[in-house]
Amino acid sequence: MADEEYGSFVDWNQMGDLAKSSGPTKVDCKELKEFKQMARQGYWAKNHKLRAQVYQQLIKAIPCRTVTPDAEVYRDIMGNVATKKPSSHIPLPDFVDGNPVPQYCLKAESVASAHQIISCVAGQFPDISHCPSLPAVTSLLLHFSKDEAQCFEHVSRMLACNEPGKRLLDQTFLAYESSCMTFGDLANKYCVNAHKLIVASAQDVLEVYSGWQHWVLGDLPFSHMVRVLDVYLVEGYKILFRIAIALLKFYRKHKAGAQGGLSNQQQQDSQNVKADIQAFVRGIASTVSPDKLLEKAFSLRLFSRKEITLLQLTNEKSLQQKGITVKQKRRNVQLALNPDTFSSEIVSAREMKDIWSWIPERFALCQPQLLFTTATHGCSLNRFYSHCEGYEPTLLLIRTTDGDVCGAFLSTDWEERKRGGNKLSFFGTGECFVFRLKPEMERYEWVVIRHPELASSVKDQEQTASTEDQNSDSLNLQQPDKAVGELSPFLSARHFNLTSKNTSMFMAGNFDSIIVGGGEGNALYIDSELNHGRTGRCATFDNPPLCAESFQVSLLESWGFQDSMSS
Repeated sequence: MADEEYGSFVDWNQMGDLAKSSGPTKVDCKELKEFKQMARQGYWAKNHKLRAQVYQQLIKAIPCRTVTPDAEVYRDIMGNVATKKPSSHIPLPDFVDGNPVPQYCLKAESVASAHQIISCVAGQFPDISHCPSLPAVTSLLLHFSKDEAQCFEHVSRMLACNEPGKRLLDQTFLAYESSCMTFGDLANKYCVNAHKLIVASAQDVLEVYSGWQHWVLGDLPFSHMVRVLDVYLVEGYKILFRIAIALLKFYRKHKAGAQGGLSNQQQQDSQNVKADIQAFVRGIASTVSPDKLLEKAFSLRLFSRKEITLLQLTNEKSLQQKGITVKQKRRNVQLALNPDTFSSEIVSAREMKDIWSWIPERFALCQPQLLFTTATHGCSLNRFYSHCEGYEPTLLLIRTTDGDVCGAFLSTDWEERKRGGNKLSFFGTGECFVFRLKPEMERYEWVVIRHPELASSVKDQEQTASTEDQNSDSLNLQQPDKAVGELSPFLSARHFNLTSKNTSMFMAGNFDSIIVGGGEGNALYIDSELNHGRTGRCATFDNPPLCAESFQVSLLESWGFQDSMSS
């Protein structure tokens, strides 16, 4: 059995192999890079006392605001807790959003200690308005604490972290909801097959992804969660994204192997899909070991730290514009496409819902707004521009006379074309993509997303290489280069050292044509009469022809994104 000094709250009968202390008994390193390697390898994973001491060292190193409540504050407030039995009737604060304290391997009476700690935290941190992960984090840290006061101090330091732009726990609904949107964006790009499964089986994808943090901090078995906690305390918030995406990949594999496979997926209530994922994660120990989970998580090639930072900030800004504030309590944020009111002559509501699942989460909250259709506005490129200018982003839909349907998501206002004068010049960002719906459905994203080796992240890369090695997986929400109202666009080509300009030719237009995708060809070319078009492979999206290489337009529509949440 492990040393009782750090296990007075633990039910050792529930700990299994973790109750046996073996392996190293001390850690002789102070460099973050070394800690990172040891955490990933599970260096202290077999020694409960050593793990507790390492956690204490890591949490003590967190930069905090000057007045951060410590163990003595807890003792002053609570009195001599060693001689008192904690009350099991202390309610959890509203800001945990109804999430209970997971027992993990705690004694039954120790859950009351966690309630007492969280209640005291709520009194010391009045600015917290939404922190659903706090019960799980408190429970986990209690396994490795000498007493309630030490656990309180550790939780307080995580909440009081004041490193500029960095956070370890979401403490407002704005931060929490933007992290859900960011997870949706990452799943959409790095977990394509699993994302397709969720889109096919759930009525509201955003609602399913709103549970992503709970998969990790709440649903994972203790044996897996402590290995995640080892790495999380060293590397930070981005680890949660990695683990959750790995869980989504394993879930998809599990569904593929289940009776009937993936072909018979019926769309169902989103809550049922959420519950199914939760049940899978809770039982993951039967098929996936902790080491296998971490191996999958670290095999993912995510965006650079800078790009994820920018995406998170962009999503926060989008929510603020929609009326979501730092202070408010939970508010229902749902996918905005209403199949009862949507009407297009090119795609069905179901097909539009599939397209909506591809677009960035911050725009999926908007209602589609028909800006231009050749059926009403005629076949005029000038009229197309006049109806679409001032809208960003837009969605282009084309039906050919052969009955094929294709299109493009275009990240930037068409008015941007005027910067080039009469010269045809490309603009847009890496959020642009092209797609086809008929004869079969397929999306083609910016080639750099699928092949990161075509670009390396920006400017100060060489100077910060060593820092990047140490911190590449910690999510530091740094202040952007510009004021928040003028965020540098997410996936802007200037954030990357591209090996070829051909890989960043997103969209272009002038008086006689519009073009989507360039470099060795165009994904889409439409003439000034919006009548004839061409399609072929282009270097920017690495797509095949989206329909017949030379085609005639039967109908063309352009859609904008109307805010459905602003009051």
